[in-house]
Amino acid sequence: MSKSFYAIHAHGFVRVAACTPRVAVGDPGFNAAETLRMAREGDAAGCDLMLFPELGISAYAIDDLFLQEALLKRVEAEIAGLVEASAKLSPVLLVGAPVAHNGRLYNCAVVIARGRVLGVVPKSYLPNYREYYEKRWFAPGHGVEGLEVALAGQVAPFGTDLLFEAADLPDFVFHAEICEDFWAPAPPSTQGALAGALILCNLSASNIVVGKADERALLCASQSSRCQAAYLYSAAGPGESTTDLAWDGQASIHELGRELACTDRFPTQAQMAVADIDVQKLRLERMRSPTFNDAAVANSHPEQFFRRVRFEHQPHFKDVGLQRAVDRFPFVPDDAARLDQDCYEAFNIQVQGLVKRLQSTKSQHLVIGVSGGLDSTHALIVAAKAFDLLGKPRSDILGFTMPGFATSEGTKSNAWKLMNALGVTGEEIDIRPAATQLLKDMGHPFGRGEPVYDVTFENVQAGLRTDYLFRLANQRHGFVLGTGDLSELALGWCTYGVGDQMSHYNVNGSVAKTLIQHLIRWVAKTGQFDTAASEVLLSVLGTEISPELVPADASGAIQSTQAKVGPYELQDFNLYWITRYGLPPSKVAFMAWHAWKDAAAGAWPPHFPEEARNAYDLATIKSWLQVFLFRFFEISQFKRSAMPNGPKVISGGNLSPRGDWRAPSDGTAKVWLEELDANVP
Repeated sequence: MSKSFYAIHAHGFVRVAACTPRVAVGDPGFNAAETLRMAREGDAAGCDLMLFPELGISAYAIDDLFLQEALLKRVEAEIAGLVEASAKLSPVLLVGAPVAHNGRLYNCAVVIARGRVLGVVPKSYLPNYREYYEKRWFAPGHGVEGLEVALAGQVAPFGTDLLFEAADLPDFVFHAEICEDFWAPAPPSTQGALAGALILCNLSASNIVVGKADERALLCASQSSRCQAAYLYSAAGPGESTTDLAWDGQASIHELGRELACTDRFPTQAQMAVADIDVQKLRLERMRSPTFNDAAVANSHPEQFFRRVRFEHQPHFKDVGLQRAVDRFPFVPDDAARLDQDCYEAFNIQVQGLVKRLQSTKSQHLVIGVSGGLDSTHALIVAAKAFDLLGKPRSDILGFTMPGFATSEGTKSNAWKLMNALGVTGEEIDIRPAATQLLKDMGHPFGRGEPVYDVTFENVQAGLRTDYLFRLANQRHGFVLGTGDLSELALGWCTYGVGDQMSHYNVNGSVAKTLIQHLIRWVAKTGQFDTAASEVLLSVLGTEISPELVPADASGAIQSTQAKVGPYELQDFNLYWITRYGLPPSKVAFMAWHAWKDAAAGAWPPHFPEEARNAYDLATIKSWLQVFLFRFFEISQFKRSAMPNGPKVISGGNLSPRGDWRAPSDGTAKVWLEELDANVP
C-alpha cells in the first residue's frame, strides 16, 4: 500500500496498547476469550502491539494449580486458539502464560502475530520473599538462551535472548521482560535496549500495596529514560484472586521518561492505555548519545548475543489519527506547576551565568540597549537580579534607549518606565542624525530625502545602535549585554557584526521567543521586583514583535517581524524538532499539523490569551517551514558560528558552535526542502 502523509506509519510512529483484561482465576478459556476480545478492539483502533499481564491466560494468583497438568494443557490449547485468531488481526500480542519445557515450568511472555508464535521469553528473576513464592512452581529464565520450545502446535524460539523486529516497518523493534525483572538492579530490558530494542515491554501481575503505584511509575519512567526507549507496563486487574492480595490493574506507557498514557487504577472492567510511540525519534536520540552506545561497547555489544525474530507486520498506512499529545510550544510546558519550575530554573540559569561573567570581567558597569520590547526587557531584568545577588547598585547598569526612524512612543515609553522602576541609569541617544549622515555618505536614496526603506536602511540603524553600545562600554568601563534570543539566531533575524548579533555576553541566546513572554510574566507574578516594575513588565507583554526599523505605512501598520519570518510559535516548533532530534521536515509538518490544526483541541500554557490562540492549516505550516529550512540551513549559520558567549538554558535550545550545534556556514537547504516537497501534500 502506498504511504499516506496522514498515516502514523509514514512518520516513524508505532501504536501500542497496555491492557488490563478481566481475569477468571484458573479459567484459561475465559481469560483467552477476554484477551481475544481486547485484541480485536486493538485491531479496530489501529494498534501495532498489545501488551497483556503476566500469566494472564491462567491467572497469576493460583499457587499450586500451576502444577496441574489439566490446567497446563488447557492453557496451551487456548494459546493455540489465540494464535489461529491472530491470523486476521494486525497487532502483535504479548500474553502471559505458564509454559513447560524440558521438565521445567517457566513463567513466560508468549509473542504472537499473524498466526505465528514468534517466540517465548521466560522470566529471569523469580521473587521468593514476603508474599511471593514463585520458585515453588517456576524455573528461572536467566541463562536460557539459544533454545526452541514446542507450543500450540508450533516450534518457536525460546529464551531471554530474543528481540522481535518488524521486517516492513522501520524501528519497530521490541523486547519483553516480566514483572520482577525490572525490579532487579540490572533489568534484562537494559541489555535488550543496548541490543537495539526501542520498545521495552513488561508483562506484570504485581499486587498492590500502599505506595507501590508510585514505585512502578518511577521505575517505568526511569527505565524509559535511561534506556532511551519506550516502556510498556501492564499489571493484573479485575478478577484476580484476593485470597491474600489485591490488584489495581495499573497499565502505563512511557517514552524517554515521560508518561504518554495510563489506565485508571482499581477498575471493575477491562481497560487499555493506547499511545503512539515515536520509535524514529528514539533511534535518532540514541545516535546522538555516545554514552548509550559506549554502554553497548562496555557490555560487549549485546546485539551479538541476541537473536532477532523478524516478522512481516503488514502495516496498514491508514490515517488513524495521532494518539499522543504534541505540545504546541515545545519550549513552554502546558502544566502550570511545570511551567513555574521551568521559568524559575531558566531565569536563575541566566542570572547565574551573568553573575559569573560580571565577576570574571571585573567591569564597573554593564551596558544594555533597552527598546521596550520583550527581549531587551528580559535581559534587563536578568541584569538587575544579577546585580542584586552581587550586592552591586543597579545604577551601575547603564541602559540606553536609542530611538530611530520607526521607534514607537509606546515602546520608548515602556523602556523609560522600566529603567526608572528598576533604578538603573537611563540615557537616550537619538540615532537618527548619525543614521541620516551615514546614509548620505553612502549615497543612499534616503540620504537625499527619498522614502527608500531597504535592508541597508534597516541595518544602518541596527548597526549604529550596537556600535554606540560598544563604544559606550569602552568609555564607561563596562561590557555590552546582548538581548537577541534563540529564535532570532535560528532564523538569522539579526544584524551581523556590529549589530544585534554581537555583544560581550548574551543571556538570551538559548531562550526561545515563545518562552520569553512566560519568563517575564513569571518574574512579575512571583514578585522578583517591586510592584511598579512588575506593572511595567506586564505592560511590555502586549508589545507587537517588531524591529521598528521601517516607518509605519499609510494605514498606520508597523513593521512586523512575524510577517517576514513567520509566526514564532510555528518557527520555534520547527526549531525544536529539527535541531533537538533531527526529524525530517515532513514529520515536523505532520506533528505541527496535529498540534495546531484546531485551536479548541489540546492544552495551552497557563495564562495564554484566548485571542492569541491560533490555528494553522497544513498549507500554512508547510509554507513557513520552507522559510525556516531555507533561513536556518542556508543563509544564517555564519552568524551563529560567531555568536557571543551565553549560558545554555533549555535542552535542545543552544545553537552555539561551542555547544549543541556545529554546522558549515556555506551549507545548503536543498536536502531538507526537497524532502518537505516530496512528502507533504
